Amino acid sequence: MEKTLEKTLKELKEAQGRLAGAPGDAKNVALQGVMNAIDGARKEIIGANEADVAKARQKGMKDALIDRLFLNDQRISSIIAGIHAIIQQEDPIGRVKSAKTLPNGLFIEEITVPLGVAAVIYESRPNVTADVFSLAYKAGCAILLRGSSSALDSNRALVRAIKQGLKAGGGLPEAVALADSGNRAEIDEILRARGWIDVVLPRGGPDLIRRVVEEARIPVIETGAGNCHIYVDASAKDAEAMDIIENAKIQKPGACNAVETLLVHRDRISSLMPRLAERFAGRVELRCDLRSKQGIGAIPETLVVQDARESDWETEFLDYILAVKTVDSLEEGIEHINRYGTKHSEAILTEDNASAEAFCRQVDAACVYINGSTRFTDGGEFGLGAELGISTQKFHARGPMGVGALTSIKYRITGHGQIRG
Repeated sequence: MEKTLEKTLKELKEAQGRLAGAPGDAKNVALQGVMNAIDGARKEIIGANEADVAKARQKGMKDALIDRLFLNDQRISSIIAGIHAIIQQEDPIGRVKSAKTLPNGLFIEEITVPLGVAAVIYESRPNVTADVFSLAYKAGCAILLRGSSSALDSNRALVRAIKQGLKAGGGLPEAVALADSGNRAEIDEILRARGWIDVVLPRGGPDLIRRVVEEARIPVIETGAGNCHIYVDASAKDAEAMDIIENAKIQKPGACNAVETLLVHRDRISSLMPRLAERFAGRVELRCDLRSKQGIGAIPETLVVQDARESDWETEFLDYILAVKTVDSLEEGIEHINRYGTKHSEAILTEDNASAEAFCRQVDAACVYINGSTRFTDGGEFGLGAELGISTQKFHARGPMGVGALTSIKYRITGHGQIRG
C-alpha cells in the first residue's frame, strides 16, 4: 500500500472514532455548512465539470453517459436538497432497536452504532460524491471516495467544498477523503485495506462490481448492475403501458434503473408493437426477436430495428437501445427475468391481480413494480434524501440504501452484580 493512501486511511480511522461520538445536532450543523459551501462554490464546481465533460466528449463517451457526468445549477440544487433531506432525518445512531430483561435480571439493549470507515468506488456520476458523503457523515462514518477518472476535476471541486463546509460548520474535514491518483492500481490497494476500511461499496458497471466482489479482502455491500425488465401481461392496457415503457427507457437511459429489456405477452404483440415503433422511431433502437419484429408491421423510416441476439438479453445498454422479446406466458416472462436479470428492478404491467401477485412472489429482485416505471428505484424518490447505491444482495441491506445501511449494532448489557453459575 502506498504511504500516501495509508496516511489517508489512518486519518479517516482516527476521524471516525471522534465522529462516532458526535451528537446528532452537531452532525446536522456540519452538514448545513456543507450545503452552504457547495452553494457558494457553484461556479467552481460547474467549471470543473465542464472540463470533465469536454474531455469525455473528446474520448467519445456516449451521450447517455455524458448525461450522468454532467452538472449544472439545477443538479447542484438537487444535491443540496438531498443533503437538506438527510439533515431532516432522525439520527440513526444510538437508537434502541430492542430491549428485554432476562430472568436473571440482566437488561439487554440492542443499539445502533456506526459501521466505521466506508469506501465507495464509483463511475462517472459526481453527484454520488456529495450523496454518499452526506449519508456516511449522518451515520457517523468516515468515507473514502474513489470516483472515476472521467469525473476527477468535478470530484476534486466537490470534496474541496465539502471539507470547507465541514470546517465552517464545526465538523470533521478529516472524515472524508478523495482517492484521486487516477491510477487503477489504487483500487487494488483499497480492496486490500483490511483493518482500515470496514466496508466497500462499488457503484458502476458489471465489470467494476465483479472486480470488487471477487478481489476484495474487506466486506462488500454489492450494488448490482441494472439489467431491468418490464413484462407486459396479456391484460395490460396498451396506452398506459406505452407511457411507462417510454419513461423507463428514455427519461434517463444511462441510469441503472432504466429498462433494458421489454417482455411482451404474445397476445399483446399485435397491438403494442406498432405503438412502440411509432413512439420510439428516431429515438430508440429496438433489438427484437422474430415475433416482436413481425408485430411492428411496416417499420417507420426513422426506426432502427435489429435482430436480437442472445447477448442482448444479458446486456445493460445504458443507451437508447431496447431489447424486445415475445413470451407465451407469465411463467416464461418470470423465468427470463430470473435468468438474465441482475436482481435490481423489475416491473409487470397488468390488470390481473393474480398475475401481479405471482410476479411479485417469484421474481428475484430488490424492487418489484406493478404498473409503474422502474425509474423510481432511487434513494431520493424513496424518501431517503440520497442513496449509497442500490443493493442487490440479500442480507443487511437491499434496494436503495440510506443512512441505515451504514449502521451496525452493539448489545449493551446492564447488570446488578450477576455472575454466571
